[in-house]
Amino acid sequence: MRCTFSVLTHDSPGVLMRIASLFYKRNFNIASLSVSQTNNPGVSRFTIVVDADEWACEQVEKQLGKLVEVIAVENLNEGKFVERWLALIKVKANTENRPHILQIADVFRCRVVDMGSDALTLEVTGDEGKMLACTEALRAYGIVEIAGSGSVAMSRAGFNNGVKKLDMGYLMADKAV
Repeated sequence: MRCTFSVLTHDSPGVLMRIASLFYKRNFNIASLSVSQTNNPGVSRFTIVVDADEWACEQVEKQLGKLVEVIAVENLNEGKFVERWLALIKVKANTENRPHILQIADVFRCRVVDMGSDALTLEVTGDEGKMLACTEALRAYGIVEIAGSGSVAMSRAGFNNGVKKLDMGYLMADKAV
């Protein structure tokens, strides 16, 4: 089972290390981890994807909530959520196969972000299945390099179906000060 967590934390040195060590100490494998700033200064959002059974997902949620820097934890699998992955894929592209690669890029709605005499770099955004399908379609032409962002996710607006909300009141009160 795959669990996706949205975790709001205070920006402070070492918070990434504390979160990663929590998973390491419990022998859980992180399938994807991304972090970025939020619309609130001093607050970061971690999107963490973990392969674990239901019991382990509950334990992860509880343990994350105990960390001092953590403001809120939301298990996105408890409701509907939007998830996107981003990948940059550099593919060998000579004059003969370039049109075929550009056609594949069009099918997967990729953007060409760099073009050289012997390679193209494509940007593909979507769910994990789209990433895998696009990579497989390009593999025959010779993938030179891949870099990916991992999952970025948040609950859907208006479709939460009883999912507990993040404590945004805390953030708003903090911002008003």
